[in-house]
Amino acid sequence: MMAKALAEWLAHLEQLHPSAIDMGLERVREVGARLGLERLAPRVVTVTGTNGKGSTCAFLASLLQTQGLSVGVYGSPHLRRYNERVCIDGVEVDDAALCAAFAKVEAARNGVTLTYFEMGTLAAFCLFQAASLDAVVLEVGLGGRLDAVNLVDADLAIVTSIGLDHTEWLGDTRESVAYEKAGIFRPGKPAICGDADPPATLLQQAQKLNTPLFLVGRDFGLSVDAADWQWRGCRSDGNPLMLERLPLLELPMENAALALQALALLGLPLGNPALALQQTRLAGRLDRRLVRYHDKDICLLLDVGHNPHAAAYLACRLVEKPPAGIRRAVFGLLADKDLDGILEPLSPLIDKWAVATLQTPRARLAADLERALSARQAQVSAFDSLVDALDAQCEQAADGDEILVFGSFYCVAECLDWLDRNSGR
Repeated sequence: MMAKALAEWLAHLEQLHPSAIDMGLERVREVGARLGLERLAPRVVTVTGTNGKGSTCAFLASLLQTQGLSVGVYGSPHLRRYNERVCIDGVEVDDAALCAAFAKVEAARNGVTLTYFEMGTLAAFCLFQAASLDAVVLEVGLGGRLDAVNLVDADLAIVTSIGLDHTEWLGDTRESVAYEKAGIFRPGKPAICGDADPPATLLQQAQKLNTPLFLVGRDFGLSVDAADWQWRGCRSDGNPLMLERLPLLELPMENAALALQALALLGLPLGNPALALQQTRLAGRLDRRLVRYHDKDICLLLDVGHNPHAAAYLACRLVEKPPAGIRRAVFGLLADKDLDGILEPLSPLIDKWAVATLQTPRARLAADLERALSARQAQVSAFDSLVDALDAQCEQAADGDEILVFGSFYCVAECLDWLDRNSGR
C-alpha cells in the first residue's frame, strides 16, 4: 500500500473521532503507553494561558537554544502549514517525518478513537522522544487539566494569563478557567503565573500539590522605560536576579519576562539574553510589516487576537505606537467569540473598518460585524471576503496609514497568503 501524503493524513485525522474536541486523558494516555512515551527530554516545560502562550514558547525556545541546547516546540493552531506545530531547533518538521509519526500513532491506537489534536500531540511526542532533545516546550491546546499535552509530566509549568475564552469547555468564570489551567501543575515542581491577579482556585491547587508558585509582581516582574526595559526575578532558592537595559520588543515583553523566569528556574544561566529576545519572531502576533502597494508605503499589523483579553492588550499597544496617517482595520471573527468584548477597547482606536465573513463554517457573518460596529458609530464597510476587504483598504490607504488585520488565525492566514501573491505589487 502506498504511504499517505501529509494532506491525506490530515484528512484522515479529521474523520477518526465524532467530535472535534473530547476533553479527557484516558484515551490518549492508553495510546501513549502503547507507544512507550515516557520522558520526552531532560527538561520539559508546559505552557498554558488564555493569551500569550505562543510568544512565551517562542521566547523560551530562543533562550534555550542560545544556551546551546537542542529544543523541540509544540504549538497550535497553525496558520498555513501543519508543520508549523512541530519545530526542532527552530525548524519545522518535514512532511515525511510527520507522516511517519502519524503512521506510528495509527498503528498503536488499535481502534481507540482520537481527535485531530490528540493524534497530532502524540505524533509530536514521538518525534521529540526520538530526537534525543535537551528540552521540550509544549503549548497547551485548550485549558490544561484535560488537554492531551497534559499527558506529560513537566518539570516546569507556566500560566501566562487567565481570561474568559472557550467558556463552553472551561466555564464562564475566571475561577473555573484558573482551575483548569492549574491542572498542568505537578507535585513539588515549580510553576510560574503571569497573571497579576490569579484567582484563588489557582493558588489553592498550587498549595494542594505543594507546587512552588512564582507570581508576577511578587517574585518577578518588569519595568518599561522609553528606550529599554528591566527585568527582576529569582532563582528557585529565592536568590534575586536582575537584568537591565534590555531592548524594547515587538512581541509582549510580559511574556519575555515569563521566559526569563522560566530559564532561571530551570537552573540555567541568564547570560546576555538581549539578542535572543530581540530576534524572536512569531507570525501573526503583533506582526508588523511594511508593504509597498501601488507606490504607497503602508504598514500592516497582523494579530491573531480573538478574545476580550487579547483585544485589551492590543489596544494598549496601539496607543503606544500611533501611525503616521490613520489606522484602518480588516476584521473577521468566529461566531463563538465575544464580539462586544473585543470591540469595546478597539473601536475608539480605529478610523475605518472593513469586515468580512471568514472562510470557515464557524465564521460570524460580515453583516453581523457591520451592524455591531455601526451601532458604535464606526465607519465600516462589509465585503464578501477578507481578501476583498484587504484590497479595498490598501487601495484607499494613503502613505503612512496602518492597516490592522486581526480577529482570528483565519484572518492572519489569509493575509499572509495575500502578501505572498502580491509581493510584486
